[in-house]
Amino acid sequence: MTALSATSSPASRQILLIDDEPDVRLVVQTCLEKLAGWMVISAASGEEGLLKVYSEKPDAIVLDIMMPIMDGYMVLEALLAKPETQSIPVVFLTAKANSSELDQYKALGVKGTIRKPFNPLTLHREIAAALGWDFDTW
Repeated sequence: MTALSATSSPASRQILLIDDEPDVRLVVQTCLEKLAGWMVISAASGEEGLLKVYSEKPDAIVLDIMMPIMDGYMVLEALLAKPETQSIPVVFLTAKANSSELDQYKALGVKGTIRKPFNPLTLHREIAAALGWDFDTW
């Protein structure tokens, strides 16, 4: 999979959202689709998210850290372990995170961390900034 250039159109971007909270998935998906024009595929668990990574080949992943059974760190480790998924950029979306853990995963390539609660009106811009996508030029 090749990453899209920073100047590609918003409609061509596909985001995989992995979060176990249905309300969060709904709000994030609505914000990203309506305000950024991105196509959002959602997954309710780490396991489901990994399956969708292979079938959907997203341009980026927005990943909750605190999920049951397979948390966001485990998902990230699984992504980094496979050559076909290790280049997909990941942005963490979390209510809690240990700063030293976040620093460690940032060193492995996590593009950014957005804290919950987030501002739904600016979430798309925060994600775009973390990914290096210049939202203002669209």
